[in-house]
Amino acid sequence: SHTMQHWHIYKTWNEKFFMECYGAYKAGRADVDPSINWYKGEIGFFDFYVIPLAKKLDSCGVFGVSSDEYLNYAKGNREEWVREGENIVKELLAKWYE
Repeated sequence: SHTMQHWHIYKTWNEKFFMECYGAYKAGRADVDPSINWYKGEIGFFDFYVIPLAKKLDSCGVFGVSSDEYLNYAKGNREEWVREGENIVKELLAKWYE
């Protein structure tokens, strides 16, 4: 998952997914503007899915030493998103309209 990799990878795939969802909204294939809740939604996704999953992967050791690395990336990406996410969403919207 892109959420458990380097920040630049997470950010790249987050942008691709946002643009796909926003494009669906603009084309009338989605009822809700994803930009409204994208920032908070990502935080919830980290808190309730990604980080708990990364902790389970770490505790069972299925990926060996990489499991700890995935957990650290997930936590770091969440922290970075909290700091930068609102501005990133604004930038993505501006990019859409370029």
